[in-house]
Amino acid sequence: MKKITKVFFVFLLLFFGTTVSAMAENGVSASRIILGQSCALSGPAIALGTGMRAGLNAYFSKINATGGINGRQVKLISKDDGYEPQKAINNTHALLEQDKVFLLIGEVGTPTSKAVFPIIEKSDVPFFGPFTGAEFLRNPFKKQVINVRASYYQEMEKLAAYLVDQKKFTNIACFYQNDGYGQAGLKGIERALKKRSMKLSAMGTYERNTTAVKSGLLQIRKAHPDAIVMVGAYKPCAAFIKLAKKVGMTKTVFCNISFVGTKALKKALGPDGEGCIVSQVVPYPWDESIPLVKEYTSAMHKFQPNGSIGFVSLEGYMVGKLFCLAGQTVKGELTRTSLLQAIEQTGSFDLGGITLNFGPHDHQGMDKVFLTMISAGEIKPL
Repeated sequence: MKKITKVFFVFLLLFFGTTVSAMAENGVSASRIILGQSCALSGPAIALGTGMRAGLNAYFSKINATGGINGRQVKLISKDDGYEPQKAINNTHALLEQDKVFLLIGEVGTPTSKAVFPIIEKSDVPFFGPFTGAEFLRNPFKKQVINVRASYYQEMEKLAAYLVDQKKFTNIACFYQNDGYGQAGLKGIERALKKRSMKLSAMGTYERNTTAVKSGLLQIRKAHPDAIVMVGAYKPCAAFIKLAKKVGMTKTVFCNISFVGTKALKKALGPDGEGCIVSQVVPYPWDESIPLVKEYTSAMHKFQPNGSIGFVSLEGYMVGKLFCLAGQTVKGELTRTSLLQAIEQTGSFDLGGITLNFGPHDHQGMDKVFLTMISAGEIKPL
């Protein structure tokens, strides 16, 4: 009897030990890895959320078709926040507490990211590849955050170098969204101009998720700027540019940063898009001489045929690919901690002609910024 009891006890230990080990990390099982995304799938920033989701799912579908990450299929749960902070908070709680996701990936926007970050820190969950260049996700260093893209400060530096150093403009204004995103961009261009002993000649704002741009335009128009650096989403920025040209600002150069959504901006502007400049944080999505771009294009056509080829979905694809490459390098059990350690220890990840570099106190993969221009109805490298 004692022998049977002892064997049964050992069996229970083995059984529960295995079960606890298999369930040690939310979102990870023997067959699946579940990831969560809160993004704009409705409202004025819809093209950004649907673009990021399409790019992520294109890569996840591609890797799942060949066995997934070490035999585990990757599943993405995306929830619509409409680019509103409170909805993003609600989604984040639901993803972590109800859906039990492994981590959060591809968050879209600065105000939404800022709203949910206290939850991220408290839960100690990785915040992977957010679609924002906000400085607060970079400085001071935050161990939970893995950034793929360059920062808004770096984008503004690139625009200032073009407008001031190259074009010799001396009169630059800024139109920005009246929230954390707009303030991040404003700070970036002010910083870049200060480096050149300059200040903005005028500023104008609008409220998030609106196209009420007239008041901001009137404030800026008085300064007769050579160029206007814009920090907003594509619908209000398009409304601003159209109205500005209508009231005679035809020689002004309009510049946007990557978050605007270049393809959506071009479509919204139509003929008024001629000459508009947009800074980018990923390579040109139609340059198939880059292996990554060729692979991305093929995956989008095959797995996301209704998705749009462009900068946003390419960024989503890069974020998805980095996650999977990092997951494959983890030795032993896949946990949130082991994933972050694998990224830091591996250091360099070749996505296909584009390399992301990380380190123990460097969680930003890319620093490069590229300029593009809308010309003759096309988006072209500048």
